[in-house]
Amino acid sequence: MNKKYLLLLFIMTATTQAQSIFENARTGNITAIEKQYKMNQEEINAVDSKGFTPLILAAYNNEVATVQMLINKGALIDAQDNSGNTALMGVAFKGNLEIVKILIENKANVNLTNLNNATALIYASTFGQTEIVKFLLENGADKTIRDNRGNTALNHAAMQGNEDVVTVLSEE
Repeated sequence: MNKKYLLLLFIMTATTQAQSIFENARTGNITAIEKQYKMNQEEINAVDSKGFTPLILAAYNNEVATVQMLINKGALIDAQDNSGNTALMGVAFKGNLEIVKILIENKANVNLTNLNNATALIYASTFGQTEIVKFLLENGADKTIRDNRGNTALNHAAMQGNEDVVTVLSEE
């Protein structure tokens, strides 16, 4: 190997290792997260300047395997960012039912509210995530919770014209 190649390899390795746990969670770099965890287990629940944890970022970016791995390592399921949003809230509006199921199976609080008093159900309803709305309701989501403007999940679904969600939320 020539010296330029070795230098490039060294720089690439150092750069990869220097990536934050947040970037690794965002991109699903499980190998790097495992290494970081071995060096400092507390990083699993680290918080960035916006209050995002690795779990919140992995969930928001649809990194299913990373979400499961972080939970297995002890990530706080209901950690809230600076706006009070959780991984469940983020994925409820993004629409990844598989991650919603993983979070709820691991005891995520379906009725936790953010600083605007919105819940995962309100987010799923606002963004027309019908299957997630059904799953949240099946798992104890309270459709009577009102956000800070006095609107329920049903109100949000109706305002956005999400008729399928309106139908689900109107059933008893």
